[in-house]
Amino acid sequence: MIKIFKFGGASVKDAESVKNVASIIARFKGEDKLLCVVSAMGKTTNALEEVVKQAITSEGKNLDKLEEVKRFHREIIEGLFPEDKAVEVWEELDEVFTEVEVFAGSESANEYNFLYDQIVSAGELLSTKIVARYLQHIGVQAIFKDARGLIRTDNTYREGRVNWTVTKVLVEKNVVPVISDGNDKIIITQGFIGRSNEGSSVTLGREGSDYSAAIFAHTLDAQEVTIWKDVPGVLNADPKRFPEAQLFNRLSYTDAIELAYYGATVIHPKTIKPLQNKNITLRVRSFIHPDAAGTEVTSMETFGLLPAFIFKDNQALISISPKDFSFIAEDNLSYIFTLLANTRVKVNLMENSAIRFMVCVDNDAQKIPGIIQELEKDYHVTFSENLQLITIRNYNESVVDMLLRGKTLLTEQKSTQTVRLVVKI
Repeated sequence: MIKIFKFGGASVKDAESVKNVASIIARFKGEDKLLCVVSAMGKTTNALEEVVKQAITSEGKNLDKLEEVKRFHREIIEGLFPEDKAVEVWEELDEVFTEVEVFAGSESANEYNFLYDQIVSAGELLSTKIVARYLQHIGVQAIFKDARGLIRTDNTYREGRVNWTVTKVLVEKNVVPVISDGNDKIIITQGFIGRSNEGSSVTLGREGSDYSAAIFAHTLDAQEVTIWKDVPGVLNADPKRFPEAQLFNRLSYTDAIELAYYGATVIHPKTIKPLQNKNITLRVRSFIHPDAAGTEVTSMETFGLLPAFIFKDNQALISISPKDFSFIAEDNLSYIFTLLANTRVKVNLMENSAIRFMVCVDNDAQKIPGIIQELEKDYHVTFSENLQLITIRNYNESVVDMLLRGKTLLTEQKSTQTVRLVVKI
C-alpha cells in the first residue's frame, strides 16, 4: 500500500528539525511505500515573497533578502553534513538560486503573478533537495522528484488549476515504477508547485502543500495521507489564542471541509475533495510526538462535536450601493461576482439588502484597490479595514457573548450550526 506524508515548513525549520523528520520517515520505511511532500523551510516562502517585491522595485539589482535566504539554507546544510558533503549539496542549491536571480532580473519582473511563481516556488525545491540528500546520507533510499514534472496545471499563476488527466499519466509514468519494484525507496517531492503546459512553474495557492499531498494520494490510490504538524492534530481553536484548545480525535470529511472553508489553517481547503472522492483516510499528527494518534478524517459521520473557533485577521468590508437608488438585483450581482472572480478574490462572507450588497474579503493590497476603483464607476462604495472575521461552529449564545466582549460587531450571520461575526477590534 502507498501512503503519503506531508511535512510543513515548521517541521524542517532548522537542522535539528530535518533530523527529526528523517527519523519519522526512517521509522516507517519498509512498512508501506512512501511518498513524502515537503514544504519550504521555516519562513522561506515569506522571505521569497520579499525577494519578489525587491525584484520588481529594483529591477533585480537589489536582492539582499535573497542573500538572507541563502545564509539560512547554508546554515542548515552545515548542521546536517560534514564539510565535504555540505559543499556538494550547496552546489545543487546554488543552481536554484541562480535561476531565481535570472528571473529577478528579467523583463518578466513586470508580471507580478508570473514572477511570484518562478521565484517563490524555489523554496520547496531547496528544502526537498536538502531533505533527500540528508536521507541518503543516513542510509535511506530517498529519490528526489521534481513535482513540476508530475503535477500539470493551467497558467493561472499563484492559483494553478490542476489538469487531473495529464497529472495522473505523469504520476503513473514517473512515480509508480520507482515505488513498485519491491525495494524500500522513498520519494521526496515538493508541495505547492506544478508546471503549466508552457513549461513555467505554477503555485497552487498559499499553503497549498496539503493539496499537493491530496493530489498525489488521489492519483496513486493511496491508502492514507498523514499531515505532520506542530500541533497534536486538528484542534477546536488556535492554541496561540486558546491555550486550552481541545483535540478532535475524529472528524468526518464534511466537518473537516467546513472547518477548512471557514479558515481553519490546519488543513488547506482544497485538500479534502480529492481524498473524499476516493475514500482516502486523512490523518493529522504531531511531528513533535509522532507516537500520538492525532486526528483521523474519514467518511464516518461524527456527533456531539466540540465548538470550533476560527479567526481570520486582516479582513475588509466592501459595501456597494447603486448610485441611482435602484434595487440590488441579479444583473448587479452578476457584474460584482464577475469582477471578484476575474480578480480572484475569495468572498469570506456576503450580505445583501434591497439597495446594498456587502462582502467581507481578505484585505489583499495587490487586488482590493483596483476592485474598489472599478466599482466606484457605477456604485457608491464604502470600505472598512483592520477587521476580524470570527466563525464558531457548534456555537451557543454564551460563547458568542464572550467572544464579542470588548469588540464592535459590524455584521453577523447565524445558522443552526454556525455563527459568523465581523468585528472591529
